[in-house]
Amino acid sequence: MNLISPEIPGLVWAYRFLPGESRCVPLATDSPVDSLQTGDGWIWLHLALSDARTPALIERIGNLPPAAIATLTSHDTQAAITVAEDVVYGTLVDFERTFDTMTKTIGWLHFAVSDRMIITTRLHPLRSIDRVKAAVEKSAKCGRPIDLFEMLVVEFQRTLITLVLELTEELNVIEDRVYGEAGHRQQPGLAPLRRTVVRLHRHLRTILALLRRAGASDEDEVPPGFIDAAERLSDRLETVDRDVFALQERARLLHEEIDSKISSETNRHLYILSLMTAFLLPPTLVTGFFGMNTGALPFADGSGTFFAGLIIAASMGLAWLILKRVGIL
Repeated sequence: MNLISPEIPGLVWAYRFLPGESRCVPLATDSPVDSLQTGDGWIWLHLALSDARTPALIERIGNLPPAAIATLTSHDTQAAITVAEDVVYGTLVDFERTFDTMTKTIGWLHFAVSDRMIITTRLHPLRSIDRVKAAVEKSAKCGRPIDLFEMLVVEFQRTLITLVLELTEELNVIEDRVYGEAGHRQQPGLAPLRRTVVRLHRHLRTILALLRRAGASDEDEVPPGFIDAAERLSDRLETVDRDVFALQERARLLHEEIDSKISSETNRHLYILSLMTAFLLPPTLVTGFFGMNTGALPFADGSGTFFAGLIIAASMGLAWLILKRVGIL
């Protein structure tokens, strides 16, 4: 249920989590902006960066460090996790979706987590964030904002697992084509798959490193529960990263196999051309010699063409014997 409020610009949805309650409360469409900073419990505010008024709203309600506000309102395409002033903020990788399909296009989710609020922003609709929303609406228990942040990363990991399975199926089909009779002639489209896997592995390694570094912060510098959540998330992402790395290695080996097949076919063509050149070079010399416009050429009278043909045939036979002797044929 998306809540687009004229009072809160850029709002995609917002929920209030009350202490002791198993269900969250959707923010009313006519709620004023000031209500975001008052009341019991904590809130999750999800905003669209496509609205030009979103940055001003975040500056007004977030009570966040300037660096966190800059992250929430940016269009950065690099993963980042930073801890400062009891706030965790940064950018996570996700996958975009359209109205009716899931894509493999990488998208970006910006977030900031404090003890009273979690704010997320995005430019395009994303897979994982929608699944977290659905889970929250089904009474998923989130006692603290950091628990919701953990749900976001866990859903991203599950999305990654689904995507790895899809890419594995595609790679299996490509392998069947490459090792089949058609070989590499069908243009299996391995390059886009490798590009997706390489980007996934790079972003995963970055997120893992950032989580470990943020998890090493002092407990009094981060929101409650973040260090334990960072450790659990690191273990989850490490597992899926191994799967992505294995997929990357399979794609690399398959690429090398395609290159090997192309190289072998090229060498075979060059071999045939070399043989043709070796057979045709002696006759070319003979025809070149008898084609000179000079006097006193042998066989100029009588059956000269017949004898020239014999010499051409003999030269080709000699070339064949030489190639056979040296082991080329």
